[in-house]
Amino acid sequence: MHEWKIGKRVGGMERVITYRHNIMEINSLETFLGIRGGCNRGCRDVYFVRALGCGRDTIAKIEEIDRKMETERESHRLFYTRAARLPALPSREETAFYEEQFAAFASGKRIGVKNLSGDGVFGSALALACQDVLGKYRLIKKNVTESMEKNFAIKLLYWTDCILGSALSGWNERKCYKVLADNVVKEQEYLFYYMLTLIGCDVLLFESRGDIHTAESVRKLSMVLKLGEFCMEPFPEYKPSERREAIGTEPVSKIQPGTALKPELKQSVKPELKQSVKPELKQSAKPEARPPVKPMPQAGGQKRQDTGARSNGGEEKSFEDLALLASSIVMIEVHDRRGKPVGTGSGVMIGRDGYILTNHHVTRGGYYFSVRIEDDGREYRTNEVIKYNSVFDLSVLRIDRTLAPLPVYRGAKKLVRGQKVVAIGSPLGLFNSVSDGIISGFREIDAVDMIQFTAPISHGSSGGAVLNMQGEIIGISTAGFDGGQNINLAVGYETINLFIRGFT
Repeated sequence: MHEWKIGKRVGGMERVITYRHNIMEINSLETFLGIRGGCNRGCRDVYFVRALGCGRDTIAKIEEIDRKMETERESHRLFYTRAARLPALPSREETAFYEEQFAAFASGKRIGVKNLSGDGVFGSALALACQDVLGKYRLIKKNVTESMEKNFAIKLLYWTDCILGSALSGWNERKCYKVLADNVVKEQEYLFYYMLTLIGCDVLLFESRGDIHTAESVRKLSMVLKLGEFCMEPFPEYKPSERREAIGTEPVSKIQPGTALKPELKQSVKPELKQSVKPELKQSAKPEARPPVKPMPQAGGQKRQDTGARSNGGEEKSFEDLALLASSIVMIEVHDRRGKPVGTGSGVMIGRDGYILTNHHVTRGGYYFSVRIEDDGREYRTNEVIKYNSVFDLSVLRIDRTLAPLPVYRGAKKLVRGQKVVAIGSPLGLFNSVSDGIISGFREIDAVDMIQFTAPISHGSSGGAVLNMQGEIIGISTAGFDGGQNINLAVGYETINLFIRGFT
């Protein structure tokens, strides 16, 4: 349990409302739905719960919950909604409104949303809730820029409009608000649902496919309710009996505002995503269309070394030394059910027991995979996709071989623009090509932190390593812009460290 206090000015007097989280154990869906927190002597009890897995009757229960809660909503006894997904961004016209609200928030004033009709008390509560969430966001994200913070705040306000809708026009701290959501995997969306509890909502997240990936301190904001084992069974669509008056929820763009990406380039953010794995696009990845695939000779004829302890306490390596680390980067060929190669990608050794990190879009749709290692004549075939996350675009394969993993950077110093980097991968099937460049920026794409870098990459580089000059992984090559000059993106080390926990 934790308490969160907000100040309110009512009738010229200041009073404090205390929000108490999860003061009672939630051991069933019925218990969560039956709680009516209310407000007593300036204290409001709210609940934030993650329901993990899916039991035999969970789907039937959800449909029954929808029916019962709709009846209570129509009787005006409570507010109820169940969200399948949150939209990415408002339209350009709507964004201007939320930017004005952010400016008010930044200057310490109360803020509003479109469905709110002149409730200054709620505006103050919402501003304080946003402040709390943005503070937590800054704590867990080391490279947050002002632009990223502004974009997140705009989404918080927009999502509040989308989810609560017309209920905001009659907001009442004594009323019961129940918000349910299906399979929330993005960290920003999880923090948004936490924010709803700071304005009086009880929130339950159905995490049937897997738990949220975030810092433990943030995960602990919610209580766990175990329903069963994780599965991929789809949830029934929520169909309210009456159309709620909410603003449009269709996403406009997959690129966050403020990332300095031209609109005409936004469709090519992940070119490899489609061109390296999908059979219908395999023309760009046929073996006969690629240059001959041959292992690159080691620089200076030096032999392969164990890379597990190559980071020498911050000592900067030469480009020649960094090129030797290619022995811990693999090439991955993707095969369909008939055994035909339909694409290639790259991967990085992260665990001695055969674990290889790559992009999810490399492994997605593959029936099995052939892995090649430098200075090793064998071809290692596997169909073991141990773990994947489509939001982070990361995946872990396993092969039957002892490996020499590369160290992942732990964040001893903040990454900065202009910092030198080296990229190693297999662009266009050219096994373990090495290129150098710099960090040119930090971006947020689909709520995932990305490193923008200039080291050249091409189709097939996906899943390769982006290294600092100490030979540590700071990113995994993920995307590039076909229409730009060396505008490339990598999933950052913080996300990687969260994802590979337990494999290293």
